[in-house]
Amino acid sequence: MTGLEITLLYLLAAVLGVVACRFLKLPPMLGYLAVGVLIGPNALALAQSAGSVRHLGEFGVVFLMFVIGLEFNLPKLWAIRSHVFGLGFLQVAATMVLASAVVLALAAFTTSWSGLNWKTALALASALAMSSTAIVVKLLSERLELESEHGKRVMGVLLFQDLAVVPLLVLIPALGSPSSDLATALGVAALKATLLVVILLKGGPFVLRHWLRLVAKRQSEELFVLNLLLLTLGLAWLTELAGLSLALGAFIAGMLIAETEFKHQVEADIRPFHDVLLGLFFISVGMLLDWHAVVDQWGLVLALLVLPTLFKAALVTMLARGLGASPGISLRTGLYLAQAGEFGFVLLALAQDSALVTPALLNPILASMVLSMLATPLVVMYSNRIVLRLVASEWLLQSLQLTTIARRSMDAREHVLICGFGRCGQNLARILESEKIPYLALDLDPDRVQQAVQAGLSVVYGDCARLQSLVAAGLSRASAVVVTYLDAPEASLKVLRHVQSHAPQVPVIIRTQDDQHLDRFRAAGATEVVPESIEGSLMLASHALALVGVPMRRVIRIVQDQRDARYGLLRGYFHGADDDTALETHQERLLTVALPSHWNGSGVPMDSFALDDVSVVTLRRGDGSHADCTGQTALFPGDTLVLRGLPDALARAEQTLVRGAAPAAA
Repeated sequence: MTGLEITLLYLLAAVLGVVACRFLKLPPMLGYLAVGVLIGPNALALAQSAGSVRHLGEFGVVFLMFVIGLEFNLPKLWAIRSHVFGLGFLQVAATMVLASAVVLALAAFTTSWSGLNWKTALALASALAMSSTAIVVKLLSERLELESEHGKRVMGVLLFQDLAVVPLLVLIPALGSPSSDLATALGVAALKATLLVVILLKGGPFVLRHWLRLVAKRQSEELFVLNLLLLTLGLAWLTELAGLSLALGAFIAGMLIAETEFKHQVEADIRPFHDVLLGLFFISVGMLLDWHAVVDQWGLVLALLVLPTLFKAALVTMLARGLGASPGISLRTGLYLAQAGEFGFVLLALAQDSALVTPALLNPILASMVLSMLATPLVVMYSNRIVLRLVASEWLLQSLQLTTIARRSMDAREHVLICGFGRCGQNLARILESEKIPYLALDLDPDRVQQAVQAGLSVVYGDCARLQSLVAAGLSRASAVVVTYLDAPEASLKVLRHVQSHAPQVPVIIRTQDDQHLDRFRAAGATEVVPESIEGSLMLASHALALVGVPMRRVIRIVQDQRDARYGLLRGYFHGADDDTALETHQERLLTVALPSHWNGSGVPMDSFALDDVSVVTLRRGDGSHADCTGQTALFPGDTLVLRGLPDALARAEQTLVRGAAPAAA
């Protein structure tokens, strides 16, 4: 195949793999691995060797380490330092020590693993110590658990694993040296790494900041991106020239740029190179996998899948428990970190290049790692059931949590249930308090909940995605549910489904980043969906129109028309004496109709009246409660209806309702 044909093959394979994984809601990395297996020399043989793409794919690892260095910041580390340097350090160190001992024991007492030395054991143990940051962070974000107790521990461990990769990238190539020269090789590598890091971190920030400012003044995006590539690959080449890894130089480059004001621009510019080249790296890893050997050794693959996964889950659980976490939190942390990780593939490929792992051993290990990552979404999905089954005290703790929520909501009636107490939820709570409207907020960040409770706010710790928490918070008695999550559409849909199945009469308002999921939310029963980007654009438009001289009354009218087109509940308004009748006769408005106490249509369904040209927005009973606005809902004396429609249609509907007896009955 020509160079162009090979390039087209890899790009086509990458596109198909990512599309398939997006359709199945799996990480794209698994798609790259799968297509690498398919097009590789051991399957369809479309690409005979991984060498050509492997060399290019190594730059994907370089940019991956660059992004990690870019995201490295001391305040973030300090905020969760006990989890990073406590649980994270113990997990990596204990996994490497215990796994190395197990491999050496297998080498000593079994024939299939004979011939493995401590170097190979250490290389395999370092790969086993890694977990998948990409998969786990995505799942935590979707389940709104990033700020939960187990979420913080998981993030701390993942962060330390990312940091631990840096010395491991230096260690594993050194292990490939002859035993007689190993101590010297390790000492020289450590000395080189230390000197290089100190020199670059001491003088690098000053030089880099002034250089990037000089480049930015040229106002050329192409020049800026070229300089990023030059800096990243230049420092990577410098570390390789010193006998260290390319990835170490890229990590240092990321750390240096992270200290400048160009961090966010750099992150956006480098992302395409990072994603594409890293995808090529995983394709090259997949091409190494011989599925024939996997089928022949399916028992070994199954053992390498189950035993290391259980080992990591049990080890992390015990470590978290030893550091003071509750049994339930400890087990959840272990379940979330039990799988293999993307850096495991990087370290394993490095070990193979250093002749530490044979192809016969590499194939079953690669297969088991991929399978463990595929199983992770299922393990996380059923993690709560697993914890409830295995931890006797977890049921009691959850019961106490629900009791706390129920105690706070016991006297609440017609309250607003706020799901999420971030900035948006807190602003909403302040407005509700100013209007003397009761509310109850649920949030999963224990620190935020504690501070809010101390401030006297009506906030409890609870997961809105769990039906039990919503019921305990008085869902059936609530006047409305407001979901304030921004980037968690699946979690918002779960809340919406719970409300629709157990309290369909309660209106639900959903906050989203944009209108991408607008139809899904409305189809699921959302009363209103508020896209934040649209609201921001409306405010920008209103200020711009006012500044260029458009009369304020016309600005307000334009913005209101745009909102009317978006939000059904904002269509119309209550007409007042100061409204311009000439301008408003062809626009919808709201009208309140109170049924008198002597009304003679008691018990008649709503659809028996001629209300075709208007819609019923709300129906409030005489006792103050709200009723469902469906056609089969019966009306009674003392009810108050809010109607929406054109003025003439509203006048006819009011006459029909006040008259009482339905036209059909007359």
